Parts: sequence; C-alpha cells; structure tokens
Amino acid sequence: MADAQGRGDPRPRFLAHEAVPARFERYRATNGWNLAINRRQFGGIRNPANLGIGGDGPRFLTDDVAEPDETFRDHMSFTVGDRTFELRHARGETDDHAWGWDAERRTAWTGDFTSWVFPNAGNPQKVQRYPIEWAAAMRDMLAVGVERVYPAHGLPIVGRERVEIVLGDIAEALEHLAGRTLDLMNEGASIDEIIHTVRVPEHLADRPWLAPQYDEPEFVVRNVYRQFGGWWDGNAANLKPAPEAAVAAEVVGLAGSVEALVDRAKALVEAGDVRLACHLVEMAVAAEPEHEGAQRARADVYWHRRAAERSLMSKGVYAAAARESEDALGEDVAGDSIATSIRGSLG
Repeated sequence: MADAQGRGDPRPRFLAHEAVPARFERYRATNGWNLAINRRQFGGIRNPANLGIGGDGPRFLTDDVAEPDETFRDHMSFTVGDRTFELRHARGETDDHAWGWDAERRTAWTGDFTSWVFPNAGNPQKVQRYPIEWAAAMRDMLAVGVERVYPAHGLPIVGRERVEIVLGDIAEALEHLAGRTLDLMNEGASIDEIIHTVRVPEHLADRPWLAPQYDEPEFVVRNVYRQFGGWWDGNAANLKPAPEAAVAAEVVGLAGSVEALVDRAKALVEAGDVRLACHLVEMAVAAEPEHEGAQRARADVYWHRRAAERSLMSKGVYAAAARESEDALGEDVAGDSIATSIRGSLG
C-alpha cells in the first residue's frame, strides 16, 4: 500500500479467505505470546526487534495492516486484464490458506503449500496445522492438471513430471504420517509410543523438497494427535500433575544430589543419548534453579542438542534454552568448538 501510494498508483484491493480477519484478531489478542515464541523459535535472540510480521516495533501485527476488501469461503474468480484467476481455499499451515490457479496456463501459485523443505504442518509453538487437508490440496492441484508451480518460498517447479513428483511426495509423506498416527491412536497407543514409532517412508527420506530444515515429521505426528486426541498425553500422572519443581526435588533426593543428575547427564551426552540428558538437566535446574553447576550443564547439553538437530524449530528452541541458563549464570558457557561456533553465529 505504501509503495502504491508513493508511486501515485491506485490503492490495491486485498482478497482473502473469510477466516483472515479472525486470524488478525488472534494475533492482536496474543501479541506478547507471538513475540515471545518468535524469539524462542529463532534461538532466544536477545534483541527483540524484527520479531513481528511488520519488522521493528513492539507489535507482532502492525497497526496499519491492510484488512481484506473482499473475502471468500471456498473459491472465487477474478480478472486482471484478459486473464482470469481462481483462488481456492484449503486448510494447511493455516485455516485460511488459499492457492491461486490459472487454468489457461496450467499454473498454480501455491503459497506455503510448497516451500522446498518439509511442510510446516507441525510447528510446536503455533496453533493447529492441518496435514490431512494439506495433502488433499496437493492431490487437488494434481487433479486439475497443474504444470507450473510458483511457491511462496523457493524456486518454481516447471513441467508436469516434476510437478507430479514433488506434489505427490508431499502428499504421500503427510498422508503416511497422519494415517499411521491415527491407526496407532485407534489401537490405543500413547503419544509417547507414537512419536517414537511413526516415520516418513524410507523412499521419501532423502527428497530435497522434504528436508526437515524448518519443521519436521515428529512435530507433524504430534499435531495430528493434538487435532484428533486433545492435549492429554495418556499418562495419568500428567492429567493433573504435581509442579515440575516438586517432582524434580523428589528425584534429586532419591539420586542423592543435584550433582548426581548433572554427572549422569554429561555421561549420557558422551554416550550419544542427548535426548535423555536433556530430561536430567531440566530436573536438576527445576530442583535447584540457583545451582551454578546445574545451569552450566543445562546450557552445555542444549548447545550439544542444538548442534545435533536439523530443523530450525528444534535448533531455535534448544539454543533459547541454552541461553536461558547462560543468562542465569551471567556468562556464556564454553562448550565444544561446534557449540561455541553456533552460539557465536546467533549473535
């Protein structure tokens, strides 16, 4: 809008799905939360600037955001010059997503449905994603005969054969994750069992357009469980749990000391079991937040964990956790060369 105004051009009209205004209201209602999770998602950065949609400032959604001029529910058509375009709604990363279709040129503008990384259908800090409907949108694009795909992120995909491969792979991966998750839920499996069982099919694991560089399959599995199974994880103790600090204090008492947990966590890191080590350092810090050795170990463990992960979401959360402990200590933790390099790259 500012660009059009600066050029003296007419104000552009904004078309959107009917759920977009409600999304804007949700952003306004959860402004602080969205800024906090973006800070954590990108590594616990200490400078709060550039965390909102509009860049600098204290608002996640800028006050001058353009509201839709016209909305639609399922689909709408519009004409620009001598060309007719169609917008088709499909839930995917959001409930208000849409993709554009030019039937004459067999061209689709797919937004976040295609992005040259694994679909963002499981983000652990955001609202519900819709992997089943996402896969269905891929199938719909193939069914209408798409030959050119222009994504919101990454290079275009041109040629029917290439389009069939990429969109088909995305659909198959999401269908498999959702299908296996629902199968196991119907068999009575817990989320703990499911996340350690369900994987992307082996023949899709090395596809560059399914690389888990932002989101990842394990998070999609959790999102499917949340969508159909609610928030409870099936562990009876977690339905109405004791405070984590109280549980941690009991474990420390049984272990004999915080140092016992810290030493075991370090040994687990050396043995390659960083997942388990994370649980122990969390208990150590929860039991005694002022314990310097516990905070130091927690920072070190999470820098190691961050180095071992591929997805930006995992890397960001683990870097943020490490920085929490560094802030508690008032100093950076000197880990191995990889961890030190990563920490430095985050600024």
